[in-house]
Amino acid sequence: MQLLRAVGFIRANMLLLSSTIGTGILFVSPKGVLKYSSLNIPVSLSIWAGCGLVNMMNALCLAELATTFPVSGASYYFLKRSFGSSIAFLCLWIQIFGHFLGIGAQSLLIAGNLVQLFYSGCPAPEFAKKCLALAVLWSLAILNARGIKTVAQFQNISSLVKMAVLCLISLTGIVLLVIGKKENMYRFENALDAELPDASQIPDAILQANYSYLGALILINIAGEIKSPTDTITKSFISGLSIVTLLYLLTNISYLAVLTTQEIISSDSITVTWMDRVFPSAQWVFALGISASLVTDGSSGILSASRILYCASQNGQLPIIYSMLNDHHSPVVAVILITILSSIAIIASDLIYLVKYVALGTSCLNLLKMIGLLKLRYQKPDLPRPYKVWLPLIFGSIASSVFLIFMPVIQSPNMEHVYQVVFLFCALLCYWLQAHLNRHAVCFDTIICYCQLLFNVSPSEDQDKLISS
Repeated sequence: MQLLRAVGFIRANMLLLSSTIGTGILFVSPKGVLKYSSLNIPVSLSIWAGCGLVNMMNALCLAELATTFPVSGASYYFLKRSFGSSIAFLCLWIQIFGHFLGIGAQSLLIAGNLVQLFYSGCPAPEFAKKCLALAVLWSLAILNARGIKTVAQFQNISSLVKMAVLCLISLTGIVLLVIGKKENMYRFENALDAELPDASQIPDAILQANYSYLGALILINIAGEIKSPTDTITKSFISGLSIVTLLYLLTNISYLAVLTTQEIISSDSITVTWMDRVFPSAQWVFALGISASLVTDGSSGILSASRILYCASQNGQLPIIYSMLNDHHSPVVAVILITILSSIAIIASDLIYLVKYVALGTSCLNLLKMIGLLKLRYQKPDLPRPYKVWLPLIFGSIASSVFLIFMPVIQSPNMEHVYQVVFLFCALLCYWLQAHLNRHAVCFDTIICYCQLLFNVSPSEDQDKLISS
């Protein structure tokens, strides 16, 4: 038993587009980027373009480790080989924590927008939101249990719908700028006279924009299920992220052509506000279509997180049951675990605010991966590398990570940064606990056997053998 290599170039692009385009560009990030840019339009658009280039640079650097070690959960596997078990467990801690909180937050946001359609003029009840969010989440879990082929087909439809929405917004904005009223163009004519933001605000604006690009790294976590990973991963990153960056720029220009900067930062759902202004008679239809297309965001998160659990299980840092596969070649027990954790995040929705503490950890992990790449090149220069990234790109990625880690602390230190450090050190305590439990793992063999029978799963082939083959 092993994970199927069923994702080709087209499916890889569709997965990248579907997991990247989501709640960030349609609901959250345009408002945050503009706010932290001090309502300066040229600065905000420059940040969107710059973040697209930086994320492509980071993705191409990580593509080297995914093609050198083409296994699912490649980033975890690489850190374990480069820095040992403790750093690899820190990676696991941050990524799983971020994934299940993010999946819970997305499910609640999507459910809230769907339920709100039936409660116009008054706030929707929290109980209804949470029930719908849980129903959506567990439906996506069942979908993931059916294997990568089923997920990829589902994501294909989602990515087409999302791209259609962004293309509609972009083209409408361009038309309004060319043949529309003078007020649409007036906002851009005086844009250069706007006040420049403080240096302390720029990192916050970059983090807001980066949120909209996070899903692109799904290809690293499913490298073990991609056909011809050397060609597919690198080409998909270049083509997919180029399309995403262009669409994000055009979408933001369209938002600014229709809405004032004050209207954008005061809107809870910028796309719905835009639709209400441009297509008021069809607002309900568009809102329903957008919310429905975003349902698949959770599916990408479950897919990515379950592969990290799968890899950690195969490397002995989690019970072996999480790396066992069902008849559809899916690590179904890992899927169930991440779904249960996300359900807890939905029920106790206050936990979702802890997502902001994961931002520091994500930048730290990227820094560690870049240092690991340099370390591996120095220690093992003869290691077969089907794809080798240009060295200045690695140094550029290191510089961007260091900037995002230390600039907020230097410019405006506060207690949140202490909480972030405490969160990271909690991983070391959990690492000690799991290492202690591993010494007594024989006690759990019977439980694992019963779970194997219950979920009808079989052990998967060792990753090292797959890499050598």
